[in-house]
Amino acid sequence: MMQEPSKAEQLAALAEQAKNCTACPLAETRTNVVFGEGNPEAPLVFVGEGPGAQEDATGRPFVGRAGQLLDECLAACKLSRKHVYICNVVKCRACIREGRSVQNRAPRPAEIDACSRWLDPQLTIISPLVIVCLGAPSANTLIHSGFRMLAERGQWFSNSRYAPHIMAALHPAYILRQQGASFEEARRWLINDIEAARVRVVEARKAPKLTLF
Repeated sequence: MMQEPSKAEQLAALAEQAKNCTACPLAETRTNVVFGEGNPEAPLVFVGEGPGAQEDATGRPFVGRAGQLLDECLAACKLSRKHVYICNVVKCRACIREGRSVQNRAPRPAEIDACSRWLDPQLTIISPLVIVCLGAPSANTLIHSGFRMLAERGQWFSNSRYAPHIMAALHPAYILRQQGASFEEARRWLINDIEAARVRVVEARKAPKLTLF
């Protein structure tokens, strides 16, 4: 009997297909498809909006300043990238080019719809216990439209077909735009939400201690 491919093998095959995607105009301006990375067996997945300049250049998610902040907040909860999986709603950078200037922009609904051909099977393969949406665009896609981040962050939802437990947290890029006490408060919120997600994984597994965590 032929053995079923592992999650890592299934994700690798899907990522290879995604490299050649031309389903939306973002394919015309990208440098790399930023598929996602982390532990394919992870019970906890973080989903952001889309790659920025450094992510587009490297093909890796959350490697710029926002990624560094995310790593710090994970570490504050005794987690690292080897414990989780990280990806984005769209796999190519959405940007506006004016001469030599290139600025990030929010992905359009049609671009998000087109990229669902990669996000849907990606999350289905991983089949996490908990998903944390980083930022309102991700929450709008995976939780419900019109998501109110400051009012609804940190709340648990059970309406996702991708995981039994899903919540939203502030995007690290938003936190970096804050200053002084506002920055510290927003950073603390993200840490608290990551810790709540970690605890929810433990509870969902009905185990007193989680090996990976």
